[in-house]
Amino acid sequence: MDHDAITALLGEIRALRASMLDAELRAAWRIDRVRERHRASARNLVHYVELRRHDLGDIQTGLARLALSSLGRAESDVLGSVDRLIRVLSAIAGEGAYEPDASGEASGGDARSELDDNAERIFGPPRPKRRTRIMVTMPREAATDADLVRTMAERGMDVARINCAHDGPEAWSAMIDRLRAAGRATGRPVVVTMDLAGPKLRTGEFEADAATLRVHVGDTIRLVPDDVPQPVGPGPEHLVGCTLPEVFADVRPGHRVWFDDGKIGGVATEASEASVTVRIDRAAPDGTKLRAQKGINLPDSELRVSALTDDDLAALAFVDAHADAVSLSFVRTPDDVRALSDRLARDDLDLILKIETVAAFRALPQILLEAMRWEDVGVMIARGDLAVEAGFERMGELQEEILWLCEAGHVPVIWATQVLDTLAKTGVPSRAEVTDAAMGERAECVMLNKGPYIVDAITTLDDILTRMQRHARKKRSLLRRLKSWDLAGDAPAALPG
Repeated sequence: MDHDAITALLGEIRALRASMLDAELRAAWRIDRVRERHRASARNLVHYVELRRHDLGDIQTGLARLALSSLGRAESDVLGSVDRLIRVLSAIAGEGAYEPDASGEASGGDARSELDDNAERIFGPPRPKRRTRIMVTMPREAATDADLVRTMAERGMDVARINCAHDGPEAWSAMIDRLRAAGRATGRPVVVTMDLAGPKLRTGEFEADAATLRVHVGDTIRLVPDDVPQPVGPGPEHLVGCTLPEVFADVRPGHRVWFDDGKIGGVATEASEASVTVRIDRAAPDGTKLRAQKGINLPDSELRVSALTDDDLAALAFVDAHADAVSLSFVRTPDDVRALSDRLARDDLDLILKIETVAAFRALPQILLEAMRWEDVGVMIARGDLAVEAGFERMGELQEEILWLCEAGHVPVIWATQVLDTLAKTGVPSRAEVTDAAMGERAECVMLNKGPYIVDAITTLDDILTRMQRHARKKRSLLRRLKSWDLAGDAPAALPG
């Protein structure tokens, strides 16, 4: 690369730096409101968002030609990474020593250790041979079976998740007693998190017990308030109750509507506060069954429903008194985070944000900056609902972007939804879910759901994460010595003539 090209590349990177500092100034009102210990992380988050607003392909190509870092792993310290490039390029261009001006401030210190410290504060210390923690959803038996809870802790459970959508304060209290006892017995405390259920947007009941509809492409579903059980007919027109009819006012013709984790889908053709009519364009060739209490997703609609329900508010007093962390479901805006904060008495309760909607993904930088007003915050990638809302084709892309953004904010991440799900339920894992579990190593915590073989799932996940830690860290491959292949062993004693 000639001198003029190097100078031009240097100019582009300096322009990037200037734009990052301008973005920091524009976001100063947000940054000034976060906790002091999160200020550098908040600045780095803003720098990263601005960096990724630009197409860096040509810059990365130029840097690669000079054998320089191409900003591909800059998340944890964006401004520092850019300054290091400017320093090296200035020397190559013969411009002398580069000293960053005082207008900007890099994250400082060891930015990666900042993320590690935050993970330890919210999830507890890492295991000696495993950095990524394991979270386990508590089954109902955890309220009565102390041996089960202790075995889960012994096999590798670091964090317990209690779902407030199930059971009640008496069972929750019993679960926590057994979790605390298991922590004392193993010498390693188990962190207790409690999930607020959030608003339930589901199909209503049908007239006949255990009845199902069979829905075909071309059918219509008219969603109505779930006041009374709805009749079941052969179609092609179906009446289906909705447990949260308040959302009808936010639906417009043309908006997508999904049922039962995306198994059935369609487009709203009519919408009013009284009902929503959906023309089905996604179902199995022979039709797909739709039962009561199945999820409904409205990815295109800007829902004005509060993330906190009356049931959540009733559960908060218990959560505030007993849990180590609270998980906020259905979060979509910074206002949802503020609403939760206003209703809590404790200042030291950790916050976990469940990212399960497209709206939350789009607003994630603003949500994180609001959450940084808390002492400790983490993010759960709830990949089930998020995949339905965004489309399964985009899910891989979205989960990567969430990991990158959270690393920029030094926010620990929980890799959740159907991890080793088949193993936990049947005792035998699928090939795909083992690969998925291995990918979870890039997060600070991986969540397992309930199942009769949950102890086996914990043991397997512990083994997978321990092995993967030796190969990778976030986006960086670690080239440990491999013993898999050996070409030297089959070399002939003497080369053939």
